Amino acid sequence: MRVGGHSNTYHTRTAEEAWAGIAAAGYKTVELSSVVGWTEHVVLDDDPKELYARLAHYGLEPTVLSAHSDLTTDEGVEYALKAIGWAQRNGIPVMNTAIGGHSSQEENESAFLAGISRVAAAADAAGVDVALEIHGDIMATGALTVPLLERIAHPRIKVAYDTANCEFYGDTKAVDDLHTMLPYLANVHLKDKRGGKAVWDFPEPGAGHVDFPGILKVLTDGGYDGPASVEIEFDGTWPELAGIDAVMKAGRDHLVACGYDCG
Repeated sequence: MRVGGHSNTYHTRTAEEAWAGIAAAGYKTVELSSVVGWTEHVVLDDDPKELYARLAHYGLEPTVLSAHSDLTTDEGVEYALKAIGWAQRNGIPVMNTAIGGHSSQEENESAFLAGISRVAAAADAAGVDVALEIHGDIMATGALTVPLLERIAHPRIKVAYDTANCEFYGDTKAVDDLHTMLPYLANVHLKDKRGGKAVWDFPEPGAGHVDFPGILKVLTDGGYDGPASVEIEFDGTWPELAGIDAVMKAGRDHLVACGYDCG
């Protein structure tokens, strides 16, 4: 498992600033954000040659495409299909999304199930894993997610486990819940948390109360060797660029001290 930087941490900044800051913090891999209306550092309609040239310039290897869309709608499913195709053409093995998109919490399960078969078929044809993020009410925790995955029953539909979202949405600590997801895991967001359920406060790893050594033990004991990324979403208000750069480095330093491979 190699830990990289999530470009959503640079939500208020340009893609170039994100690549530069992630590389300067010492990460070698990156999760690319392509979330329309939120953090669109990657525009799927653009020619990717320039993007890959800039990533190479900073010595960054992309491992995941984060392309959240509302999978309870036809429009959201179409965007997911587009993102899967983009990931396939550009050699990225995992596309990360959430059932209701970036901002949704209350989600329509029947509407989601009506469209997920199209997403699964496209993922299968492309050889790309679709990692549904722990996010919203339907997938608030790993334990709640297992029955949904059993209903979908497709090997390309997996999970992106977010170590803070399980608390924000489900009032459950990651170290107590993560083991439920090991058979389905395709991506991990190493995100810290302060406060309780529904409190938006996601500082850098080491500044909150998430048990990162315990999480590493669960992942290691479970044999997980897929991608992971550091995502920082602050208290909903982003600092200036120097502040983002500083916490990306501080978070990496903390995880390295905990035994994570952030190289």
